[in-house]
This record gives sequence, C-alpha cells and structure tokens, in this order.
Amino acid sequence: MRPTLLRRSLLPIACGLALLGGCTSPRPKTDLKSPVYQREAFTADETFSRLFDTPVAQSCEAARRALLSQGYIVSRADERQVVGSKRFQPEGEVHVELTFNIVCATEGERLSTLFVSAQQDKYVLKKNPNAASIGVSAVGSISVPVGSTEDSLVKVASETVPAGVFYDRFFALVQRMLKVQAEGG
Repeated sequence: MRPTLLRRSLLPIACGLALLGGCTSPRPKTDLKSPVYQREAFTADETFSRLFDTPVAQSCEAARRALLSQGYIVSRADERQVVGSKRFQPEGEVHVELTFNIVCATEGERLSTLFVSAQQDKYVLKKNPNAASIGVSAVGSISVPVGSTEDSLVKVASETVPAGVFYDRFFALVQRMLKVQAEGG
C-alpha cells in the first residue's frame, strides 16, 4: 500500500478519535485524602431545622411524641433536647441503628426552632470461632476447634442522614403532633 493511500484510509479514523476525545470532558477528581471538613459546604438549602409557631416546651414535646409514635426509644427528653433511637435489621447479618438528636431553641415568646440531626450506624455480625488448647506431654499443646462460635456486632459505617425528604416527613409529623396537643389530645 502506498503511503498517501495509507494516510487517506487512516484520516477518517483519526478524525473520529479526535472528535470522540473532544466530546468527553475529564471528570472532576475527588480528593479522598483531604479532610472531610474541607468538603463541608455549609449551604443554606440543606436545612436541618424548622421554625414552629409554638413555645419551645410544646415543640420539644411534639418532637418526643413524634419519635415515640414511630417506635423510637427516647433516652432523653426535656424542654431543650430530645434524643431517641430505633434499631432495624434490613438483612440477616446487618443491623442499623438510627438515632435522632433534637435541640429545641426559643425564638421569642411564642416561636421555637427545632434543630434535628439523625445519625445512622451500620453493624455487621462477626462470627469468632472458639478454640481450645489441649496439652499433650510428648507433642506439646494442640489447638483444636471446639465447634462453637461467639457472635459480635461490629460497627462498619456511621453517617449523618442528609437533609431532604426524610426530615420533611419528620417535621410534618411534629406539626401534626402540635395540632393534636392544641386540640387537647
């Protein structure tokens, strides 16, 4: 094949590759070695709070009742803070615990703000086989499996639940509890 003919046959391929290369843009690199706090955005659109037209004690009580109505175990509740948690087992050897931390702040005589943050902790079941040592005078000690296992939960992940529909549903339930309280229920 002559060199000019070879160049003509490779020209469409080279142009096609150049076009494909121009259409793709490099993906932004996420620096996994940078500290997490440097990726914290502090944007106003991700809200973990809601303003209520009720005194702080009533808002905190409504938050407590909202958690109780959904099967949460409330470990702390007063006029300024509510803490509650609930456990789930989505898979056979996976356990998840969801913990709500609610801070109730006064915004005047009749207004209050609830600051809510939920943390999800994920655990997996780890099986540790038990072994026993048997001492034999001529050989030394021999370790043999006994046949039993000891199970333990190991935390493998922990994260704050991001703002969004999850919190919107919670705040809607708090609003409903405030309405029930106002009606005397």
